[in-house]
Amino acid sequence: MDLDTLTRELAELKAQTRVLQAEADIRRIMARYMLLCDVPLPEHGLDEKGRLDAIVGLFSTDARWEGVGSYYDNQFGASVGHEQLHQHFTRFFEPQSPRMILNCHYLTCEQIHVNGATAEGQWVHFQPWIFDDGSSVLRSSRLNNAFRCVDGVWKMSRYRTENVFIAPLPKNWATNVPERSVLMAPAVAEPNPA
Repeated sequence: MDLDTLTRELAELKAQTRVLQAEADIRRIMARYMLLCDVPLPEHGLDEKGRLDAIVGLFSTDARWEGVGSYYDNQFGASVGHEQLHQHFTRFFEPQSPRMILNCHYLTCEQIHVNGATAEGQWVHFQPWIFDDGSSVLRSSRLNNAFRCVDGVWKMSRYRTENVFIAPLPKNWATNVPERSVLMAPAVAEPNPA
């Protein structure tokens, strides 16, 4: 194998690695976003301000979050930039009646398309919403998100969601819903059997 061939193959491998790394980073952004939006919040030691700051920090400074389509236009609208995103998520997590006691996000049907320092991704999203009055719904939406590499770090530059369905679930169908998550709390050291 000559030096030119080796150089070309190395450049191709580097380009492929950059795409794979971008896809992995985008998956982590989406997973982190969904985890931070879960109720109860699984992240140990993070208060509501910390949650909001962490969510908004996943977005580029000029990012757009929007609900589209006949159902989401009126429910969510659009928010642009960190200040509006912070306001959007503050409204979402404000105490309401009935109080949401569970919201767990599931993503599926992933497609990520990287093009240099930008990317787009599509997912189908499911989430049960359970309230303290026993009512609950199963929600599903499609996501069409955009991402941009900013100073070497991938950020979400567009979060776009459209309703697929909202299905009421039988009252009190879920049992054993935790009041808080301890999953990510520091493990308690087991006593040393000496």
